[in-house]
Amino acid sequence: DSSTSRGLGDVYKAAIDLHGYDTASAKVATNDFISDNIILKKDKIIIIHGIGTGLVRQAVHEVLSQNKYVSEYHTLNLNNGCTIAYLIIDNK
Repeated sequence: DSSTSRGLGDVYKAAIDLHGYDTASAKVATNDFISDNIILKKDKIIIIHGIGTGLVRQAVHEVLSQNKYVSEYHTLNLNNGCTIAYLIIDNK
């Protein structure tokens, strides 16, 4: 049953693509995306920020490092234009 599996496929369902965003918009979108996924009880999200100059990635990582609901994050091993973040979900 795919609705109960928690594999890598779930990560890609909870994804946001920030291509074309400036750093300020990327920060707002990332915080909103985290909030939405907390409500949806998704504990893994992927943020596609692209490679480019690295400014959007830096902005995203700044938000992730400061958000109390993010337990850890890292760029995707095979694609450093993406970051996976793990969220703290209250299961009550």
